[in-house]
Amino acid sequence: MSSKRYLTILLLLVIFTACQTAPESTMPATLAPTATPTPVPTATPLPDVMLAPIDIEEQLITNLYERVSPSVVNITAEVISYSFFFGAMPGEGTGSGFVIDKEGHIITNWHVVEDAESVAVTFADETTVPAQILGADPANDLAVLLVDVTSVELVPVEWGNSAELKVGQRAIAIGNPFGLESTLTTGVISALGRPLQLEDGQFVFDVIQTDAAINPGNSGGPLLDSRGRVIGVNTAIRSDAEGIGFTIPADTVRRIVPSLIELGTYPHPWTGFLGYDITPSLAEVLQLPVESGILVAQIYRDGPAQQAGILGAQREVIVGNRRVLVGGDIVTAIDGVPIDDWQDLQKFLQLQAVAGQTVTASVIRGVQAINVEMVLGVQP
Repeated sequence: MSSKRYLTILLLLVIFTACQTAPESTMPATLAPTATPTPVPTATPLPDVMLAPIDIEEQLITNLYERVSPSVVNITAEVISYSFFFGAMPGEGTGSGFVIDKEGHIITNWHVVEDAESVAVTFADETTVPAQILGADPANDLAVLLVDVTSVELVPVEWGNSAELKVGQRAIAIGNPFGLESTLTTGVISALGRPLQLEDGQFVFDVIQTDAAINPGNSGGPLLDSRGRVIGVNTAIRSDAEGIGFTIPADTVRRIVPSLIELGTYPHPWTGFLGYDITPSLAEVLQLPVESGILVAQIYRDGPAQQAGILGAQREVIVGNRRVLVGGDIVTAIDGVPIDDWQDLQKFLQLQAVAGQTVTASVIRGVQAINVEMVLGVQP
């Protein structure tokens, strides 16, 4: 064998041996992808000029709380219920309220103290004193309590004007939800002019809707504007939804409370008649000259309507499967305010009228439109 051929064979053997014994690290392979670490951002402190509005916002809320929370009280009402088996059984209900003057008057909801055998008021400094129910207006779910403490211990609230409120304005509630005293929650005014139907079927009109958290125990506490002025009394929530609370407007409260303090009740204005809501279908069946208004059916003896000469029903007819009293006057407006149905009438009486006021009722008698002067009475 020639030396040249021998060297060639020897070189091939060396290469073959190297390929068989080479470590894995020298072998070509497909490597798994390596995860790239997420870079950690470096926080850049915001300049003071940008943080200043946030600081001011917090200072407004904390300052408001320090000023108003001493005015808000926790109310405990002891109620006695009776069981067939166990007899009298004491129970407790709690709610909120707030001081309105240096004489010791406190506003809360009627449903907080309804049927109470005794009422106690606890102030922000944890002082607890008995309270007297001085007056109540169940129709507006309001009550006034009276406590006997020195004027130094009383911090009255400042009132706002609920008529000037706008949707989107800040709303702040202070109260005692679930017994957690002096709790502050914030939100906005979600809607205005809501009708709120109470458990007895009556309506409170022009109610404020808010998404500031209101829970059991907040009832009777104040809803405040951004300056800490009372714009309403928190009274109800939607049990089937979150963030929907209702507040009796401050203007309604301020109209009613003086009477509760002086008389113990509020004299609701009264027209002294009952009637049917006129709808287009009822107007068509009865051939009435208008498609809205109140068809007067019953007149109370010696009531305002009778004294004003308003006429009630003259006869009875069958409409569908019900009896309808017809032939009476149709009331379409009072003092120029359109009255399309019974709820419009109640809203007018609640928000724009007082007992003893003389109003002008626009009436259709037959086919003739007339005006009738009527002195509103006190609802029995």
